[in-house]
Amino acid sequence: MPTLPDPVDLAIPAFVLLVVAEMIVARMRAPSRYCPRDTLTSLALGLGSTAARVLSGGVVLALATWVGGFRVFVIGWSWYWFALCFVLDDLAYYWFHRSAHRVRWFWASHVVHHSSQHYNLSTALRQTWTGFFSLNFLFRLPLFLLGFPPAMVFLMAGVNLVYQFWIHTEAIGRLPRWFEAVMNTPSHHRVHHATNPRYLDRNYAGVFIVWDRMFGTYEPERDDERPRYGLVRDLGSFSLLWAAIHEWVGIAKDVWRAPWRAKLGYIIREPGWSHDGSRDTSETLRVRWEARAVPPGTGRN
Repeated sequence: MPTLPDPVDLAIPAFVLLVVAEMIVARMRAPSRYCPRDTLTSLALGLGSTAARVLSGGVVLALATWVGGFRVFVIGWSWYWFALCFVLDDLAYYWFHRSAHRVRWFWASHVVHHSSQHYNLSTALRQTWTGFFSLNFLFRLPLFLLGFPPAMVFLMAGVNLVYQFWIHTEAIGRLPRWFEAVMNTPSHHRVHHATNPRYLDRNYAGVFIVWDRMFGTYEPERDDERPRYGLVRDLGSFSLLWAAIHEWVGIAKDVWRAPWRAKLGYIIREPGWSHDGSRDTSETLRVRWEARAVPPGTGRN
């Protein structure tokens, strides 16, 4: 099996330069887009995530190789296999990303990426330290079982992540309609990072927004509703460790306090779920917002 480069590692210098360039432009045009302490937290989380990925990489590779031993097809290294792998990996990413917002166990890892109240290129680098612990790699196992070589899948997954870097910005508005119809863009991803009830849990795409259009999770950005970024309940702290583990701590506390019949629900149900209905989920927030937005008896368009 050939050894292929990691696109993310190769792109790190470009990431840093683009963050610096955006900071300079923001300082001249929109200073509020960057907060120094928030940016430092994002960069530190990104560095820790890189270290965690290196430490767990061997185990993930071994597991991928083992699963590949049961492959259904023998897939070679022709260019069209790379193209198909890229598309299927992006589909796997969509379902991972959707699950990361709908299952609290996965959310406990992914929440780190959403914890900034700013939306800029440094936010793209705000990544989890606990992705291996939360079993994120499970979503790519079907690709190995189909027969795609692990090195090919990891390469395409890296290209996917590199693509997603540039969509974390407010400096780019809407792009041509034909492009926005197929590809994930800054406009689409601003919606995903927003806490507005209209925008909650929408636009899970990595590269191709067509998945959201196909599976009913697409929401366009509106000119009359500016996205508000962060979490429904923000951290209120720039603590690096707390940003990395706060949701795991929350899960542990909830499971400890919950009655036996409800303990599993605090792990596998959606974020915000509670056995007594005392907390809000994205659905309850949206229902409450819709009730206020649409007067009784008027219906919807």
